[in-house]
Amino acid sequence: MRIISKVVHSLRKFKSMRSNPFACRGAQTQLHGVLTGAGIGIFISVTLAQMSAKDKRRKLNTSLYMAPPITDADHLLTAENDMKTKMELLIMKIQADFCHALEAEEYGGQKFKVDRWLRTEGGGGITCVLQDGEVFEKAGVNISVVTGHLPPSAVQQMRTRGKKLSEGERPFFAAGVSAVIHPRNPMVPTIHFNYRYFEVTNNDGSKQWWFGGGTDLTPYYLNEEDAIHFHKTLKNACDEYDILYYPKFKKWCDDYFRIEHRNECRGLGGIFFDDLDSPSQENAYKFVSACACAVIPSYLPLVRRHKNDEYGDRERQWQLLRRGRYVEFNLIYDRGTKFGLYTPGARYESILMSLPLTARWEYMHTPPENSKENKLIEVLQNPKDWVPFDPVRVS
Repeated sequence: MRIISKVVHSLRKFKSMRSNPFACRGAQTQLHGVLTGAGIGIFISVTLAQMSAKDKRRKLNTSLYMAPPITDADHLLTAENDMKTKMELLIMKIQADFCHALEAEEYGGQKFKVDRWLRTEGGGGITCVLQDGEVFEKAGVNISVVTGHLPPSAVQQMRTRGKKLSEGERPFFAAGVSAVIHPRNPMVPTIHFNYRYFEVTNNDGSKQWWFGGGTDLTPYYLNEEDAIHFHKTLKNACDEYDILYYPKFKKWCDDYFRIEHRNECRGLGGIFFDDLDSPSQENAYKFVSACACAVIPSYLPLVRRHKNDEYGDRERQWQLLRRGRYVEFNLIYDRGTKFGLYTPGARYESILMSLPLTARWEYMHTPPENSKENKLIEVLQNPKDWVPFDPVRVS
């Protein structure tokens, strides 16, 4: 024990003198003598013991999030380089940042109700909902971290999309953040975003992984300045990684969020992508992170600009009609909603949080020609490019 004490004393003395090269030289000589006498094995044992103690002192700062993580915090610390860990911590941070930003816009101090839930099949989620606010009539921000086995039907569907998966039930991991915000004032648009990571394990232990997601805007009245700001913010995030991403994913968004039986898009679009598995896992993760971090600067300025705008019953009734179209898309076409509803152990409350608190359907409703309501319909039927890009370079 006396030898170990000498080693520790010499290590501390050497550490404290690193800023003085002359004092360091003498400490190095003393340390070398101690190590020679004690044996290098003791030095290694002491160093490893110090490292182990340091690891045990590390704690995950859960105060950054809306609730404790779904995965055990100690496991997240020991697997911090695993993409499953990185994605779970990312979506929890995105959820917390967005919820706090929305709460800051409320006048009466309304807060999100936080509901942390678990699945018996594996994993769980954190659902945050704000209802009956002065600014936001209903706002839902949900994360899910789900594990289990995909049924053969789901595996076959993924194989048709080009995934190289073994047949039969397959172990999977899915993590994602999803939000839909329905404001009270019709002059404030609705926003939806979703970013997710999927991983499936084959019989031979190999893994298929991919990212997906996007952000899109659904206004009730057309404001071109808002549309340009929104799309420009998303384009800037995309351009940091590939200048072809924005035009490609913008078109994908226009095509995906389309209500075919109405012959119109759900909103003014944004970006949307799926099955992203290149150029590398780390690069794809960084791109998804950048897109998720662009949500607040793309949307909050629009909230602040319009949350106090005047409106009347006409604008309110139009807002409710447009919300009806939002419901139609989510229940009939949205792939994420369908996947959630058919996943074993599905939590329907969280899946359907995207639906508005109130909506309206009128038989054969058509807005008058040359009205501000019809101006929106014209753009929804004919998607517009809101920011310039070079079409020659789009593949």
